Amino acid sequence: MRIGYSFWGFLGNGITDTPDGGRSHRRPLIDALLDRGHEIVFLQANRDLIEAGDGLGNVYTFHSGSPDIDALFLEWRWAIHGRNTTPCGAEGHMCDLHRQAELVTRYTVRRKTPTVIWDKDRKLRGGESVWRRVPHATVYEAALEPTPGAQRLLFPVDDRLLAEADPVALAKRPRDLVLGYVGNQYDRDEHFDRFFAPAAACFDHLVGGKWTKTGRWPHVRFLGRLPFEAVHGVHGRSLATILMVPETYAAVGQMTQRIFEAVLAGCLPLAPADIVHADRFVPKELIVSSGSEVIERLAHLQRISGTQQHADLIASCLDRLDLFRLSRQVNVLEAVLDTAAGPLAIERGAA
Repeated sequence: MRIGYSFWGFLGNGITDTPDGGRSHRRPLIDALLDRGHEIVFLQANRDLIEAGDGLGNVYTFHSGSPDIDALFLEWRWAIHGRNTTPCGAEGHMCDLHRQAELVTRYTVRRKTPTVIWDKDRKLRGGESVWRRVPHATVYEAALEPTPGAQRLLFPVDDRLLAEADPVALAKRPRDLVLGYVGNQYDRDEHFDRFFAPAAACFDHLVGGKWTKTGRWPHVRFLGRLPFEAVHGVHGRSLATILMVPETYAAVGQMTQRIFEAVLAGCLPLAPADIVHADRFVPKELIVSSGSEVIERLAHLQRISGTQQHADLIASCLDRLDLFRLSRQVNVLEAVLDTAAGPLAIERGAA
């Protein structure tokens, strides 16, 4: 099928001053769809080229108009006051929301084009979203318990990376930090207060990402936003991290890409117990209920660092990443595309 794909972010490393977390999994998903014979046309601006000066070898197709497509795939965008709600051409304006509105109006509403909406940030929760009632549109969430009416599409991790990961080698890697975290502050203060801040008072640590309100944690070492390519380095230096997520994610078992970014670098993820299905993300030894438990687990991990027991824990975390395996997520998408292709094939035959 020819898929029109809308996303606001980057396929490569992009720029530092951006919250785009999709860089760890977007391009593998796209490449997997291409490998399976689909054609992809990107329908938002080529930010890799415009902002980062990265042409990515001109291997991808971008289109600013209205190309003929068989299906529309949207990484869902929402209103951000002062950024994409301002008039086109205004200082600091981002046109992602305007372009998305144009796309859904032209394709989903007028042409009845089969549409996949990946609500990665849970902005279409509840029955009030009109898109849940459109027969030819399917809403996906990256959660183990998606909202009724939505389906599950998790953030994918490349099968090849899972196959190449060596738990023993990762356990033996020297690490100068006990605790590391890479991610932005958005709605994570409660987890940070309960789990990270107490441990940061006891162990060498650092936090990378956009954290603008940090006054109540003067003892925490905040580095600010890091280049995307530096994320792996932080995890590679850290014995462990904490899987801090917003309450809206924790309640439905939605885990971000941070889990496989960490595990693939041998950084053990501690999961707060209030994350639904936490035991599906990490082994029970890495589930924590309080700051004191985080401190106790980190001290234990220090004692076993580099041992077979450490390697076994990493291996157990790698096994749980099978849930996010790229080939699984592509199969989910192709099932929807195959369903959509039926009526299209009939129409083409009639033509």
